[in-house]
Amino acid sequence: MIFKENTRPIYLQIADRICYDIMSGVYNPDDRMPSVREYAASVEVNANTVMRSHEYLSTRDIIYNRRGIGFFVASDARNAIVKMRRDAFLNNDIIDFFKELKMLGIAPDELKSMYQNYCNSQYLTEKQ
Repeated sequence: MIFKENTRPIYLQIADRICYDIMSGVYNPDDRMPSVREYAASVEVNANTVMRSHEYLSTRDIIYNRRGIGFFVASDARNAIVKMRRDAFLNNDIIDFFKELKMLGIAPDELKSMYQNYCNSQYLTEKQ
């Protein structure tokens, strides 16, 4: 796994990757996840870093631990991920987005039109 050179901690980047894998169907509800050591070896990080990612996802009800067996995808993981990402977007990311729109002079009507065109585009329907 290639980590971004930014201020976002590696354990959160790993958690994001696991969430992406859940959302894309690599892991399904109640699937067993690779062991912490296996996953750490595959992404070339310390097992403690992966364990921290798993703990982060566990506290958000995305994965759960069966003691002595391993980590599993929660039955409602997809909804938990959507809620977590939606909350983060609405409470953090969108503020920067709005600042950029204002700085660039993009009017609300222009943005609305662009968003409607995007939602109706062939590109969007093919990717879903």
